[in-house]
Amino acid sequence: MSIVAITACPTGIAHTYMAADALKQAAETAGVEFTVETQGSSGSTPLSAATIAAADAVIFATDVGVKDKQRFAGKPVVASGVKRAINEPDTMISEAVSAAKDPNAPRVAGSAEATASSSAPAGDVGWGTRIRQILLTGVSYMIPFVAAGGLLIALGFLFAGYDIGNTPDGAEPLAYGMNSLGHHIAVTNTLADLPPGGLTQYLGAVLFTLGGLAFMFLVPALAGYISFAIADRPGIAPGFTAGAVAVFVGGGFIGGIVGGLIAGFAAQWISSFKVPQWFRGLMPVVVIPLGASLIVGLLMFLLLGRPLAALTTGLTNWLSGMTGTSVVILGVILGLMMCFDLGGPVNKAAYAFATAGLNVADPATLRIMAAVMAAGMVPPLAMALASTLRPGLFTEPERENGRAAWLLGASFISEGAIPFAAADPVRVIPSMMLGGAVTGGLIMAFDVTLKAPHGGIFVFFAIGNLLWFLVALALGTVVAALAVITAKQFAKPTVTTPETPALATT
Repeated sequence: MSIVAITACPTGIAHTYMAADALKQAAETAGVEFTVETQGSSGSTPLSAATIAAADAVIFATDVGVKDKQRFAGKPVVASGVKRAINEPDTMISEAVSAAKDPNAPRVAGSAEATASSSAPAGDVGWGTRIRQILLTGVSYMIPFVAAGGLLIALGFLFAGYDIGNTPDGAEPLAYGMNSLGHHIAVTNTLADLPPGGLTQYLGAVLFTLGGLAFMFLVPALAGYISFAIADRPGIAPGFTAGAVAVFVGGGFIGGIVGGLIAGFAAQWISSFKVPQWFRGLMPVVVIPLGASLIVGLLMFLLLGRPLAALTTGLTNWLSGMTGTSVVILGVILGLMMCFDLGGPVNKAAYAFATAGLNVADPATLRIMAAVMAAGMVPPLAMALASTLRPGLFTEPERENGRAAWLLGASFISEGAIPFAAADPVRVIPSMMLGGAVTGGLIMAFDVTLKAPHGGIFVFFAIGNLLWFLVALALGTVVAALAVITAKQFAKPTVTTPETPALATT
């Protein structure tokens, strides 16, 4: 019996490889030949054609679309989210073995259908799961633009000061930043004897401008890769067009999501047309992008643009007007979401909400960004603290992970707590959510702001009210650590030995 698998999560960092390792270990225990392709953020080594041909079944453990899914056309398939592969690898291997022997088992779509939708989920996943995976595909491709653009903007503030984001008389930041430097060079034709701060201000202006340009791709990238997740490569052009239109009409990231979905399904619909053989070569490069772009463009301009703009404006005004208890409650909710699945769909939804609306000129969005990042730092820091205070409650591998989690938490990598949550989700996850809620609420109450979407404590220069940021982070970390220690000490679960499913091998 030979099984191949694809694992992929939205960020392609932690869950992708944990799922692969869990499935590999379960396959070894069951005596099944197993090969996995991890479609992570650092790229992947595709399965060879011979390996795929020899496989009796395929497992798709993904929270995003499967790349080049048509390679597996006709193979029996078991499909699920990536977390199920981490928590139930033995069951998934057993299901794959059973699917290989069942002529009526779900199979990967044939080549014609797969070409039109090779990035969309396959197998027995429902529409709710499919839509979630499609949206997470868009978010996963958007995140690099967020991280790069946001950090460049933060570095621009570091070098040029916060005034670079609010230049006088409508001047462009780059022209404003190079004013003193450019005048000096024009007069002296040299970089010698620069005026104080001239070079650093110019460098800051360049960095700020680069970050702003990168941020311009957020909504188009979100929409483009949502469309790609539905219709594969022919959906990219109409998806990016839909995102650009959403920005143009003021629809924001909500418009990007709606436009990406429309573009993707329009492209998929056009790709289903039966056309003569001689015309098929024009479909993916001309007909599908043109037709889908026309459909989504007309709908966005003529029908959806104004309502989406009104919705986005209303949401922005609502957030800006929140004060007192309501803003603290928002921080608590965001904190709970960030710690619920540690880099999974709920965590990414909260993060995308914060980054897609990030605006350095709007204090409300800066408070939301601060709450999201601080709460996301709590789980790894809390587990590091708990494993340091009470090492006897943790295994040796967990204690090693705890030592590494200090740096991961300080860097805002929530996935640093995944090994603890995977081993003991019932006691770890609620404890992390409690600490995240405390930190998120306190960040809002203390009016902390953040102008960078990533970096953790290392972007301290972009944090407003830094002292209160550290206080909120420390209190949430202590609360979460004490909660998990208490849970492990006094709420010990009943240990049972489940039966291992019998796996027949061939």
